[in-house]
Amino acid sequence: MGRVTIRLDDLPLRDDLRGLQPYGAPQAPLPVALNVNENTHPVPREVADDILDAVGRALGEINRYPDREFRELRAAFADYLRHGLVADQIWAANGSNEVLQHVLQAFGGPGRRALGFAPTYSMYPLLTRATGAEWVSGSRGADYTLDAESAVEQISAVDPDIVFLCAPNNPTGTPLSLDVIEAAYEATRGIVIVDEAYFEFAPRTAPSALALLPGRERLLVSRTMSKAFAFAGARVGYLAADPAVIDALRLVRLPYHLSSLTQAAAIAALAHAPVMLQMVDEIIAQRDRISATVEALGYRAYESWTNFVLFSGVDDPGRTWQQLYDRGILVRDIGIPRSLRVSAGTAEETTAFLEALASIDSRA
Repeated sequence: MGRVTIRLDDLPLRDDLRGLQPYGAPQAPLPVALNVNENTHPVPREVADDILDAVGRALGEINRYPDREFRELRAAFADYLRHGLVADQIWAANGSNEVLQHVLQAFGGPGRRALGFAPTYSMYPLLTRATGAEWVSGSRGADYTLDAESAVEQISAVDPDIVFLCAPNNPTGTPLSLDVIEAAYEATRGIVIVDEAYFEFAPRTAPSALALLPGRERLLVSRTMSKAFAFAGARVGYLAADPAVIDALRLVRLPYHLSSLTQAAAIAALAHAPVMLQMVDEIIAQRDRISATVEALGYRAYESWTNFVLFSGVDDPGRTWQQLYDRGILVRDIGIPRSLRVSAGTAEETTAFLEALASIDSRA
């Protein structure tokens, strides 16, 4: 007998999940993949060797559950972040998405609402709705900036339980000043989560929202190892907050949610933070090269403090995306009219992208 299949709509799915689309970016085995903001530089050999050694040692006790509180890893993150942080102020999970999911499970849920300022990271509404909360999409200026006055006005109108601030913003690369974060915090009674996934690509003099944590028990600052640390495949995200917030997150995490192997690999990588972060300067150089060159080609490159560039002036983004694809270059059409986004890769990858774009007449 043949297998009987049914449609998703035939299942007793939660009503609030019907019609939603799962997160996803095109995956294709192209020579140059610059569509998901990965760090395309490999982990340096000396660091990889130490990570392998650490994972090998962890395998010796793989029959036992991992440290449920991942104390050594939390201490390593506190040392890396500085700002006077201690291990009790650190949380971690399998990628920053799981960190944000924990926040929503603890502070969101049915009858509550979360606010973000679109366009922003597409996982925020998906995570919000998946945990049963209501998503409210705010807005940004025409240049994708967000100022304190606008943020406060929108927060006051919505009265959210959770406010998402992406700093710098994905998918636009836009920086966010601390005065906006301070104003947003004062304007709400709820949790304010500042997503600093791309902070390492900001100017060295740029202040982190971590500086605002003292005295603000509802402020959370999240980061990831996926970008600057070239650890996307390891899935390690983390946040800093008041110890009481960390206690709240313990209520919703799964038991032993961070494997022994994950903990060992992350600790070993953090021990080599200066070496790992040397890649950041090269990525920044390629990002700025992309911005300057696409501008010279007649497009508009938006200011970026990340490892990618959003550029507009594309007459038909779908057509241009396909033309680049046909040339072996994978970029991202994120649905912003007349715009595409490209990650900053190696010098060779950047050259391949820029040469391919120059060969296409895609300007409006």
